[in-house]
Amino acid sequence: MYAFRKPFSAAQYEGLALFGTQVELKTAFVISQVIGYALSKYLGIKFCSEMTRGRRLAMLIGLVTVAEIALLLFAVLPPQLKILALFANGLPLGMVWGLVVWYLEGRRTSELLLAGLSCSFILASGVVKDVGRWLMDHHGVSEFWMPFTTGLIFLIPFVVSTFLLDQLPDPDADDEEERSPREPMDGAHRISFLRRFFLPLTMLFFAYIFLTAFRDYRDNYGVEIFSELGYGEKPGIFSKSETWVAFGVLVPLALLFCIRDNFFGLLAAFSLMIFGALSLGVSTLLFDRGAINGLTWMILIGIGSYLAYVPYGSILFDRIIAKAHVIGTAVFAIYVADALGYTGSVAILLFKDLVVGEATRLEFFRSFTYILSIGSAGLILASAFLILRSGRTRSRPT
Repeated sequence: MYAFRKPFSAAQYEGLALFGTQVELKTAFVISQVIGYALSKYLGIKFCSEMTRGRRLAMLIGLVTVAEIALLLFAVLPPQLKILALFANGLPLGMVWGLVVWYLEGRRTSELLLAGLSCSFILASGVVKDVGRWLMDHHGVSEFWMPFTTGLIFLIPFVVSTFLLDQLPDPDADDEEERSPREPMDGAHRISFLRRFFLPLTMLFFAYIFLTAFRDYRDNYGVEIFSELGYGEKPGIFSKSETWVAFGVLVPLALLFCIRDNFFGLLAAFSLMIFGALSLGVSTLLFDRGAINGLTWMILIGIGSYLAYVPYGSILFDRIIAKAHVIGTAVFAIYVADALGYTGSVAILLFKDLVVGEATRLEFFRSFTYILSIGSAGLILASAFLILRSGRTRSRPT
């Protein structure tokens, strides 16, 4: 899916602005796609949480096909209208994650499966941008045709992978006993879930808004940030950095599989998230003092931000539902968080260009890192206390 979402950010679109304003055209592209993606998350709160097994395969293939057609429009429309194409590109793609998580949640092996899925999108973000740069630098593909061409390369592998994913069996009786049955959630069940966890979820969602904005900024402006750090001409820099990040996140998250008790599983997940948030500030302090170089800093803050960010879309809500014995699906909570998170991402992007436009991408990013480190760690810690203090519920009743 990332081959249809992220390649456009490998280009810089230098010297282009939106209708002569202070907003750079690349920022307008990013915001347009994120708005479509965020709207898709809001739609996904209902559609993904209610999706039945028999419709998922056709829906996944259909969504990505629409996204690729939108990239064709991005190639052929005039520059100022290309923002409409990227909006149309983001609109279907926001529901892909939830449909895939539907296959993997509610299992005794969910930590392993979801950690692997999370590792794939971290790695994919770097790989597809390197593929996009390779198409432009070595094959003469223009920066506007590059996203569509990248999508074509990955279209058949996507269809094959989706077909194989659809062959997974449903969770068995042992899975349901340990992790609670996963069923579509109607409106009444969704409201009941939000009321039950209102205060801790509110804190988690606020932290997620800024974590999403930070991750998106690092992802979409990685080309500019690496250029300011002196790595602009280094080939494969994204694949190199994101490979370290992916496995730095995969290993600790996958190890949560070893914790069968849902109370201690949640405790471990929250601990990893708080550690990741705090490590952002520590890593940036080391970079500012010259103790580490720019590449090492980008890798360390990538690992830290993803340790705090990834559990939202994978193990966190799966464990909360299992601990509380809620009948439903983690996809609902994931999509509420995502919808809010990508809305916040748009606000941060506009703030950068319109309020602190004189700051370089790197300068803004460094300041953002310190604020995020302290704020998100505090919010996650408070939420963890509220959720865990309700008492310990074991995975298997005694």
